[in-house]
Amino acid sequence: MACARVPLDEQQVTEPGPLGKERTLPALHPHRTEERCFVPYKPPPEDSSPADVEEFLEHARFITEDLEWLLALPHDKFWCQVVFDESLQRCLDSYLRHAPRGLDLSTLPSSPAVADMQRSIHKAVFLTFLRMATHKESKEHFFTPAVFGEIIYENFLFDIPKILDLCVLFGKGNGQLLHKMIENIFTQQPSYYNDLDETVATVLQVFDTVLQKCGLQCEGATAAEPMKLNAHKKPTAMTMSQQELLDIILYLCDSTTTINAFLDIFPAACTSFQSHSFLSSLTSFYETGVPDLEKAIRKRNFDDNSLQEDLWKRLSHSCRKMVETVHLLLHHTCLQPILEGRENMQTFAEELLQYFTSFLPEKRFLTDYDEQFPVADDISLLQQAVPVIDETRTSYLLQGVESAWDSVGRRKPQSQTRTSQAQASASLSANREPAAGAAASSLAGSKPQEVREPAEGESTRGAEAMLDVPQRGNNGAVYPVIGAELESLLSCIRDLLPDLGEGFLLECLKEYNYNSELVINNILEDRLAPNLAKLDRAMPRPVKEELPAVLNNRSNVFDGDEFDVFRREQVDMSRVWKGRRKGENVREMLNDKRHIAEQKARYHTYETVVDEVIVEPGESATAYELDDYDDEYDDTYDMNQVGANDLDGDSLLTRRPFTVPQVLRKENKEEDEEDDQDDQEEDASKSAVNRDQFVQDPAVLRERAEARRAAMQQRKGFRPERSSNVAGRPKGQGQTTETLQDRRKKETNKSRVANHNRRSMADRKRNKGMIPS
Repeated sequence: MACARVPLDEQQVTEPGPLGKERTLPALHPHRTEERCFVPYKPPPEDSSPADVEEFLEHARFITEDLEWLLALPHDKFWCQVVFDESLQRCLDSYLRHAPRGLDLSTLPSSPAVADMQRSIHKAVFLTFLRMATHKESKEHFFTPAVFGEIIYENFLFDIPKILDLCVLFGKGNGQLLHKMIENIFTQQPSYYNDLDETVATVLQVFDTVLQKCGLQCEGATAAEPMKLNAHKKPTAMTMSQQELLDIILYLCDSTTTINAFLDIFPAACTSFQSHSFLSSLTSFYETGVPDLEKAIRKRNFDDNSLQEDLWKRLSHSCRKMVETVHLLLHHTCLQPILEGRENMQTFAEELLQYFTSFLPEKRFLTDYDEQFPVADDISLLQQAVPVIDETRTSYLLQGVESAWDSVGRRKPQSQTRTSQAQASASLSANREPAAGAAASSLAGSKPQEVREPAEGESTRGAEAMLDVPQRGNNGAVYPVIGAELESLLSCIRDLLPDLGEGFLLECLKEYNYNSELVINNILEDRLAPNLAKLDRAMPRPVKEELPAVLNNRSNVFDGDEFDVFRREQVDMSRVWKGRRKGENVREMLNDKRHIAEQKARYHTYETVVDEVIVEPGESATAYELDDYDDEYDDTYDMNQVGANDLDGDSLLTRRPFTVPQVLRKENKEEDEEDDQDDQEEDASKSAVNRDQFVQDPAVLRERAEARRAAMQQRKGFRPERSSNVAGRPKGQGQTTETLQDRRKKETNKSRVANHNRRSMADRKRNKGMIPS
């Protein structure tokens, strides 16, 4: 009999041996194991045939009875059976592997007996693992902690895959018990942390495998190896087999759900995930792989529509779990330390902002993340907890989030009523206390917020009250949704409800202010407005009136010509060529005078000139296509003959030269004087030049221009720049200060002209082998 107050690993028991003699054995010994065969678990049948249901019930009853017998054993017998009975471990492993997950429960048969039996097995398995993870049941029944850790680790009673399956199967409703179980396992055996590090690398390989199966090259640090140039083209999500696509979606859904459940129950593992850059890999996969899988599910033809709906539901579930996983990692590694008031809060805030900045290029992921967990809320908490945060950086992040919504063509939903500034500050101060973990978690958004009680005049609308509505204008009218945004809303609804017509969906969107979530919710719950319930759900979209073509209203000089392709179905292409015509000879082209003959008729009409047209009495000039012409003006001047008797050389301008009036003259007298002097100099030069000289001497002209320029500069007091003298005196006689300054000036400014650094460039070419030496 076991001694009291002694750990089970040190206890000795006395039992009768096979020959009747008593023998002393350790409390944990294989000979103390009972002979019992635990059968493996099989999932419930998919069809509800009586034979399959009866077989499942009988098989499940064996498992339930065996586990209940195991749980009823005393402490030492229980652990002997657990450690040394391999059939028990196979039974438990089979349940963790084949038990239906949350999304699979909807496909189970609706038989009450099957559901009750499944719940019985579920409970018995959970209680078994719970007792296996407890090293101290009472003051008399306990293990030495170090020995307990060795037993569960060396006998593979628990490993990381088992722990992950436990979280996803039993996490809902048993979160606190599971957290204590896993925390005790990791505390008593720290080697599990090393196994967890290796598991994270395997999880990252899951995403790489999915990308490779979809034909997407994995980029960045997660790429396993470079892609070969001569590699054969891999199948994509659109070209792979239907069964392979189904396996990828199921694989992805199970992996993301399991990881999310594990991190939610055991937040201490977030540090291990972050040490492997899990966030960047997950967001990169979300941005690269999810759109390709969504496109494949929407565009491919499936044999069964229910299969397409199931795949879409599982992929949407995977996306939601990936977003929640990212939020869990950010919350437990960055936000939680800030809300608890730990040291180095500035470091945690900087790390969180750095993560948000890395999300900006991932437009698709950023919009989905901001839709579930608004980035503005987290930044607001940071600004309250760490007032020294740079406002320019936070505003840049918020603008990047808005830009991401615009780039993906989606409309950001209006935020619900938020906690007031005073309540947020009070919650923040409360979260600084050590026992404020739950409050900090709810503030950060990982837990559901408290439901606000409706004020007077408000009605409780259930799920409808939690959905956002579009923003209204100043006059109360909802902004109309048209174009690509409307098509996006219709596509979103039709992906989930493909049997509904677009006309019916348009009426529903108009009724519910273009809120797709509210439309889907009311259709599924059959709570549509009375005017919508009367409509035909398969109603097609109304035909849009076609606008008149722009070409019909076009007015162009080339309309109707032989090359007007907009109005002619056929064009003589023999008259259209590019470059020189084939077989064309330049001499023949120049000798071709056909264009002269074509223009001869046109110019022939100009040869007919009629000097006088006789108009008969009683007829007007309009009968002869002539305009009435009054020649009184010409007669007047013909009679006066102004200027006809003047001498040819004597004109009005020569007798009185033209001068500018005083009113229009400029007030700058200096310029006038300069102009007068220039005119006088020009007159003098003209008089000095021989009129018979056709071309004057350029040297003389340059001297005169230089003299005029020097005179003008002297009048204005301009001091000409001293000429540069870099040559200086002969070597050995010393140089003047001006020469040294000129040389220094030349050395400083020589890079402003061409061909500088010629020697250094020549040396560089020669060193590179461009110039043979």
